Amino acid sequence: MINTEYKFGEVHVLANQVESGDDKVHFHNIFSNENGGVVLVAFKAGQKLETHTAPAEVMVNVIEGEIEFTMLDKPHILKAGEFLLMGADVAHSVAAKSDAKLMLIKVKP
Repeated sequence: MINTEYKFGEVHVLANQVESGDDKVHFHNIFSNENGGVVLVAFKAGQKLETHTAPAEVMVNVIEGEIEFTMLDKPHILKAGEFLLMGADVAHSVAAKSDAKLMLIKVKP
């Protein structure tokens, strides 16, 4: 079963679906099911997610701005239009170099 607030067949502007805030990093679920899902993440410049893992393989796609994505102790600078792939259960952190929005596509192994 799919968990979403959206109707199939409707058109939306991706970047408008999540807004950043000064208080914390903001997340917005587009859809999810038992196999994974799509989540949008919005950062203000300087905000970060400390080192953590995810139980899914992930495509990190930068929609707006610039981030530093550190995976396996190696930093990667990603800008709008760029993406990287990450395996399940890999330690990583994210720091926003500017206001930024990401789309995470998660697939459980």
